[in-house]
Formats: sequence, C-alpha cells, structure tokens
Amino acid sequence: MAPGISNEKKKEDEPSSKGNAIHLCNPHLEKMKEDILYHFALGTGTHDFPALFGDVKFVCVGGSPSRMKAFIAYIAEELGLGSQDGDYPNICAGTDRYAMYKVGPVLSVSHGMGIPSISIMLHELIKLLYHAKCSNITLIRIGTSGGIGLEPGSVVITRQSVDATFKPQFEQVVLGKTIIRSTNLDEELAKELMQCSKEINEFNTVIGNTMCTLDFYEGQGRLDGAICLYNEEEKLQYLKAAYDSGVRNIEMESSVFAAMCNLSGVRAAVVCVTLLNRLEGDQISSSHDILVEYQQRPQKLVGYFIKKSLGKV
Repeated sequence: MAPGISNEKKKEDEPSSKGNAIHLCNPHLEKMKEDILYHFALGTGTHDFPALFGDVKFVCVGGSPSRMKAFIAYIAEELGLGSQDGDYPNICAGTDRYAMYKVGPVLSVSHGMGIPSISIMLHELIKLLYHAKCSNITLIRIGTSGGIGLEPGSVVITRQSVDATFKPQFEQVVLGKTIIRSTNLDEELAKELMQCSKEINEFNTVIGNTMCTLDFYEGQGRLDGAICLYNEEEKLQYLKAAYDSGVRNIEMESSVFAAMCNLSGVRAAVVCVTLLNRLEGDQISSSHDILVEYQQRPQKLVGYFIKKSLGKV
C-alpha cells in the first residue's frame, strides 16, 4: 500500500449536546496571533468581528450570491429594517469567491455549488461566528433540489442528509484516513419550520431525508449528462429505492453542512424547494417566472420562522 493511504474508517463522535456558544474542534487556532479568513477577505487583525457580527442570531446560506442578496433584502423588509430596493453592501467585496450580507441579527452568505465549495465557506463562517463571540446561532441552508415523488415546487425540510447509498453519514478523508461523520440535523428545528409552513399555508412542505451527491449528473442518476452508462430502467430502480428509504429530494451540499454543524454545536436545518420530480424526468423545463417563484418559497418559510422567533409575527 502506498505511503499515506489507508483504508481505515474511523467514526467520529459528535458533541453530545449543542451549547449556546460556537464550538471549534481545532486547538491550534488559540495559538494564532491572527486568523485570516482568506476566502471571505476578512481577518481578526484587520476587522473587529464582535462589533461587526456579534449580534448575529440567524445565518442563512445558499448557492448563488444573487439569491442571498435577494434574501437579505427580503428579510430586511420583513423585519422592518429596510426595503427590497435598499442598498445592502457585500461584506466580502474584497473577493469574488463568496458574498456576504447582513441586516440586524441576520447574516446571508453564498456557498457556491457542491460539497467542496460549501465546506470551505463553512470553515471560515464557523470561525467568524466564534471570533465574533456569537451565541444561540441558528444556521439554515436554503436552496433548490430535485424532488423524488413530489410535485415541483414542494419544499423539503431535511430530517437526515444521506449519501448516495442512503446512509446518514459524510465521509471525509483526513491524512489518508477515511473519517465518518454524522449527518443528523436538529429535529426540533425541523418541527418548528414545519409548523411555520402550516401557518403560512401557501405551498406543500414535507419533512424527509435529503440525498447529497458528488455531482449533478451521474451521481444523481440523470440520463442527460455527457456520460451515462446505465439505462432508464436502472435509473428509475435507483430513484425508487431512494424514495423507499425515505429520500424526498437530492442536492449536493447537505451532508457536509450537517456534519460540520454537528461538530461545531450549531443548531441547523436544510430547507430546499424541488424544481422537478425526478421520477418523471431529468431536465428542468419550467419557465423562468415559475422557477423564480419556486426559489422564493424557502426564503418565505425561513423568513417567517425568523420573524416568529423574534416575536414579529
């Protein structure tokens, strides 16, 4: 076996309970005079994190910068802190990797597409919240997904993130060894979000498992990628097996999101709208206007949850 390569799999225990403060699983950070959050273009030596972010209680993350800017404008109006056409500067303007916006106790951050991109963002976001001395944080991913057995436009609140073999785990290779981390999400938070959806009563919402894959095409059983070496019958057999295991939607970020929030003691949820029913096709063919309205549904649900949590409903 080549040096540095190991087939060993180690199960990492998650924190037994989620405390009020951010928990950093890295003793080396305390020895650093300055912590540079390179991909945010922020640093503890150049920015006053407690002054900038110390009042944050809700962090919402999503794929695209434009969607997260739209969310901060939406939540600003909902909380009476601004208007939809207000000016909300990008806190990470010094980089083009991610975008970050803030209004009141709400932080909105883009994470790009896929596990590697959101993982990098989360490392720096969790450190930011720690350096800012934030407490009682609720972190929610809002996004889009492919549904399984659901009408397009349905919203899925994730119970567990599962891998492509339907196991509730995230595998991370560290120093040549495979580490297995839990992908459970906060059950009470999921129930609170579901209750909010019932109170809004505008769109179908379910709690179910979310399958997190490594790519958009073969990993999700699509027939329309540049490479496809399976047939439609095999695809449908796989997706039906996923449905039978409790999976209701598919995306590409939830597993590492859940794993990192667990290890950091952060109360977290994933709320994604489904753009299509994968049992009926692979391509997203709805009109632009319909897709825009679909993408606003997680924002509406999470926005209502934030308002209710702050006693503004």
